[in-house]
Amino acid sequence: MRQDSLHNDSLPSSKATPAEQERLAQLKGQIRHHDYLYYIKDHPEISDGEYDRLFRELTNLERAYPELVTPDSPTQRVGASPLNKLGKVQHERPMLSLDSLMNSEEVLAFDQRMKRELGTDHIGYTVEPKFDGLSVEIVYDHGTFVRSSTRGDGQVGEDITMNLRTIRSLPLQLETGSYPDHLVVRGEVYMRLSDFHALNRRMTERGDDAFANPRNAAAGSLRQLDSHITASRPLVVTCYEVTAMTGAHPPSHWAELEMLAMCGLPVPHLRRRCETIDQVLAFHRETEDQRDNLPYEIDGVVVKVDRRDWQAQLGMKSRSPRWAIAFKFPPRKEITEVQDIVISVGRTGTLTPLALLKPVEVGGVTISRATLHNADEVARKDVRLGDTVRVERAGDVIPAIAERIPVSDEVRSDPFHMPPHCPICGSAVAREGAYFYCTGQAACPAQLKGAVEHFASKTALNIDGLGKKTVAQLVEHGLVKDLSDLYRLRPEQLLELEGFAERSSTLLLEAIARSKHVTLDRFLMGLGIRQVGQHIAKVLAKEFGSLDAMMSADCNRFQNVHEIGPEISESLVSYFQESSNRRVIDELRTLGVSIIDTPSAQSQAVLPFSGKSFVFTGGLVRLTRDEAKALVERLGATVASSVSKKTDYVVAGTAPGSKLDQAQKLGVTVLNEETFLGLIEQQKGS
Repeated sequence: MRQDSLHNDSLPSSKATPAEQERLAQLKGQIRHHDYLYYIKDHPEISDGEYDRLFRELTNLERAYPELVTPDSPTQRVGASPLNKLGKVQHERPMLSLDSLMNSEEVLAFDQRMKRELGTDHIGYTVEPKFDGLSVEIVYDHGTFVRSSTRGDGQVGEDITMNLRTIRSLPLQLETGSYPDHLVVRGEVYMRLSDFHALNRRMTERGDDAFANPRNAAAGSLRQLDSHITASRPLVVTCYEVTAMTGAHPPSHWAELEMLAMCGLPVPHLRRRCETIDQVLAFHRETEDQRDNLPYEIDGVVVKVDRRDWQAQLGMKSRSPRWAIAFKFPPRKEITEVQDIVISVGRTGTLTPLALLKPVEVGGVTISRATLHNADEVARKDVRLGDTVRVERAGDVIPAIAERIPVSDEVRSDPFHMPPHCPICGSAVAREGAYFYCTGQAACPAQLKGAVEHFASKTALNIDGLGKKTVAQLVEHGLVKDLSDLYRLRPEQLLELEGFAERSSTLLLEAIARSKHVTLDRFLMGLGIRQVGQHIAKVLAKEFGSLDAMMSADCNRFQNVHEIGPEISESLVSYFQESSNRRVIDELRTLGVSIIDTPSAQSQAVLPFSGKSFVFTGGLVRLTRDEAKALVERLGATVASSVSKKTDYVVAGTAPGSKLDQAQKLGVTVLNEETFLGLIEQQKGS
């Protein structure tokens, strides 16, 4: 295995002799040459051991004389310090997408359109594979790689320069004397299938989630904030278009690819210059036949008018060039056997049946499992253990079972049924339409990360600093096993986590402490009960007044509440009957979480704004929109999203919208922020 970096002790620094400088230059040239043969030509001339010896010698020289380290050195591919975020890059030319065609009739029509618009009976095309990866822009100045970015919206992409530097098949320095001063190329970053399978095996063995397909693996690897992670992933790049350059542009796309190859850049090996559209169709058929034997994933071929002057004449549409199309392959389907049906529990608690399959190649990817979506879908397709099935990659990406294939004289197993208890935590399983879900919620490890994120969100307990990354670390380190563990966290535990120092630990613990005093509706929202969002949480809080009253209610009691139907009622009862959920609520209270009761519907009749309706529009200065809503709701009012004749007050802040016009038309009382706050103070004092 070739080494990307070697960690030797630093050598004492002094001025390099001319001989050492010459040797360093020789080593860089030799390593670049062998990288080209190994990663681009796939034809190495030396052993991995000899390559590592050269790399080690270069590493030691550069450590002895750090002033001689240059950005194009092979040692500079190993990654840099993590970034806080990926910056934005304006593309030098728009990175357009391609119109996709699915059959030969559409391609023939494309050819006729090209001939008609160009006024000729003969058009030559260049055809090449359509790689299934991530499109990137790559920039060289004076032959040195200087910048790269993702496609983004076609105009602006994300800066992935440090990550692309780690890809061994991309030269950091172009071949001497054969490049323009400024060169911008477009390429595709992807993973070879063998490398993808090896990566997924490693991830599975260490307990990480495997990637669904090579494209996801490439995209996820390339957009890392830590380029060391990208360097550890087996990415490759192929360049297929010049988007900008100084000097005379090659006259054809074919000549453009030849120029890129002379510069030392990797270009599509499987490409052809076609004199007629029939040759294009033949290339498509041949490539589809080869698809299973290719070392990488493709989903079609790209067809381009070869002459660049004709490309310029044909021009562009808003999102795609007129002179190029993607001639896609049909989705692949293969036959295999269902070896087991297991249940996957998602972060929201939904139970999804998965078929474990006898491994089968589908579109060049080994598929060993496929989604069965839900219990109704399993019953509709009548898929059972041991069945023979046809598998497809929906959208050429997501594995799914298309149908069962009857086999003569087969003895079938019993029909599949969803389990009565969650396979992860043992909580009861409830049904909602076609879907089954675990009622354990926050007590279920499969749902825990999502539950904690939701609990800490702004519309719930509003714990600042408890974002996705922090939650993931808390759960993965075993510091949070349910919601109550948030209130047991200690500073020394947080200091062990990545990104935490004394100040950030203190701020997070202070935010958690502040959340201990919470209104009933926000606490309900934080529990993440299915079907209970912000509005329903407020309805329930006003009706019941306290959490204890709600926890003792049955379905009939819930359904007597306006806006609460059978599904919400069943969800509430299932949640509060689950012993693990009640235990977590008890623990939260024991640890000091104080749930502020809401005046019941009966007592609200005497509140100052009882029966009044408010609508807010525009921005407020002295308080947030949520704070303003909470003020009037505590005084008995309801807050509506639109103005009607039943609206009592419209509060208009800065830059109000059409609601203000509607209020004036209907004669509704309009308050600015000052008069609104004055009204609040007046009612509080009354």
